[in-house]
Amino acid sequence: MSSVTLTKKSRRIIPGFYLSLGYTMLYVSLLMLLPLSMIFFHTMSLSWTAFFDIITDPRAVASYKVSFSTALIAGLLNVLFGTIIAWVLVRYQFPFKRIIDGLVDLPFALPTAVAGIALTSLYAPNGWIGQFFDFKIAFTPLGIIIALTFIGLPFVVRTVQPVLQNISAEIEEASASLGANRLQTFRKVILPELLPAILTGFSLAFARALGEYGSVVFIAGNMPMKTEITPLIIMTKLEQYDYAGATAIAVVMLVTSFILLLTINVIQWLANRRFVH
Repeated sequence: MSSVTLTKKSRRIIPGFYLSLGYTMLYVSLLMLLPLSMIFFHTMSLSWTAFFDIITDPRAVASYKVSFSTALIAGLLNVLFGTIIAWVLVRYQFPFKRIIDGLVDLPFALPTAVAGIALTSLYAPNGWIGQFFDFKIAFTPLGIIIALTFIGLPFVVRTVQPVLQNISAEIEEASASLGANRLQTFRKVILPELLPAILTGFSLAFARALGEYGSVVFIAGNMPMKTEITPLIIMTKLEQYDYAGATAIAVVMLVTSFILLLTINVIQWLANRRFVH
């Protein structure tokens, strides 16, 4: 009985635990909870009728559709190509591998405005790449998707890559020796191990894409009802000193993003539980 008590105490008594916990709560409160609470505080100055009119304005609703649809498509593209890139970087040896591995993190270090200008110059109708297409890429939702895919790719690669490194190639060989083909090995052996990391990478890329502004504002064209993103509407209202209107739209984005991320985390938890058991 005493050994069980000592075991429980040894698990709870961590050097500096209360100090670390207090610092963590203070840090999270000052940098996350307090700023987010101010969004709701400014929104409370509006009546329900005014709040509803602002968030259901046709221009705002159109921006929701553009932001969420392009972020979703970009997230799915990053899941596909990010997983492939992580697979290549882990499973194969080739010249300049370290350079390519380092380039994956370039969107993290590159200022988003620089990325937006560079992508616009490439995909504009007279750009190096855009001139070869009969349809417009820049100043359309397609251009927005390209920008969001660019800034979200590292999230998927860097979450999937460590998991792949922990999966031994011998497991694939054992699966093949038991008669499984490549598709069966990937679906039954590799994918269950990768799925939680893929979902994590998708949620991170999706969340980053929803709030992205700098790399999108140049290539989007910012045409109301067509290519205008929600962060741009928020910035426009802030420039007009309409803080209540800006925070009202921000609340919609915040609540919707929280619900979506919570749903993704629940799916991830269910996937972990299913494959563990």
